[in-house]
Amino acid sequence: MDLRSGYPFWLIRNGLPSTFPALRKNERCDVVVVGAGITGALVSYQLAQAGLSVVVVDERHVAWGSTAASTALLQYEIDVPLHELEEMRGRENAVGAYLACWEAISKIEKLSRALEDDCDFKRCPSLYLATQSSDMIALKKEFLARRRAGLELDLWSAAQLKAKTGVIRPGALFSKDAAQIDPYRFVYHLLKAAQGMGVRIYDRTVVKSYEADGRGVRVKTDGDMTLRARHIVFATGYESQQFLPQKLVELHSTYALVSEPIAGRSPLWHRESLIWEHADPYLYLRTTSERRIIIGGEDDAFENPLRRDALIPHKTKILLRKFKKLFPHIACEVAFAWAGTFGTTKDGLAYIGAHPDFPRAFFTLGFGGNGMTYSVLAGEIVRDSILKRKNKHAHLFSLDR
Repeated sequence: MDLRSGYPFWLIRNGLPSTFPALRKNERCDVVVVGAGITGALVSYQLAQAGLSVVVVDERHVAWGSTAASTALLQYEIDVPLHELEEMRGRENAVGAYLACWEAISKIEKLSRALEDDCDFKRCPSLYLATQSSDMIALKKEFLARRRAGLELDLWSAAQLKAKTGVIRPGALFSKDAAQIDPYRFVYHLLKAAQGMGVRIYDRTVVKSYEADGRGVRVKTDGDMTLRARHIVFATGYESQQFLPQKLVELHSTYALVSEPIAGRSPLWHRESLIWEHADPYLYLRTTSERRIIIGGEDDAFENPLRRDALIPHKTKILLRKFKKLFPHIACEVAFAWAGTFGTTKDGLAYIGAHPDFPRAFFTLGFGGNGMTYSVLAGEIVRDSILKRKNKHAHLFSLDR
């Protein structure tokens, strides 16, 4: 599947930091991880930390799929608001999922600080805007649900929002716990660290088939090489849906742009918060370390890559117009624009774990807007499953829920 197009900022900003070979020999290991994007990198790193031998393969260059198109807003908020998720999954499960994502942000921070490069990880607040006055009913419900869960946030009126940010909207939720990162650099440095623990990484290598027996799996590649392992992990994101008998995800196209650097030194807006809104289609914003602004959203149903790509100029104009309504005083010039494909689930939660039709296999499907935080949880759940440990979050994201 063509997962992204246009000129994703991270590819242009970072180039090709290092290269990995294609698989040209047979290998043996404990776990084969298929996919070298953010999910594959986090999963393989955690498996290696646990002392397991790992081989990673990807049909593309490392991080050239969905990771390259990610805007990397790190939030604990799930696509489905907490007060709605409580009705869908019960309060205990809903709160458990939100707190797991909240904890995952700190885990990403710890990881980034341990790498040679912190990959521009930055703690920042998150501002969730009401678009219409009627949205405030839902925001108040959400405020109370998160407060009950122990999450720290404030509910701002229109007057408070304008006074603090200059933004004219009916109100907002201001959460103190969010972050941002350069996802492309993060993947490369995670994999470099994983290599230091013995992980073998091969890109431009296509998995053609795998077979399982009582002892393990045998994986065949397009180069007629064989990988023998105890387990296989599919970290191929939205492309994994083609293997599964049940439909787990609805695919959407999403659009983003990045500005030229903005002159000056003062914050571009209040504490340079991550900004997103209660709307469909919605808008979201973040900054970068060189004072660029990333603007994204305008999602629509995915039909095919050609239609998605043809809409990039039109969607870019809409995103820029929406931004200027929020911040008319900021002169924002578009540097690059791109499109990507992402998926949503009915409850907004990832699918992580085993499937009865795929022996000795695990799926790590971090669907939705929380791909990076879900990937942290996926690594922990898969690691614990292989080592036969209990994981308190596994049931929340199981494929049979």
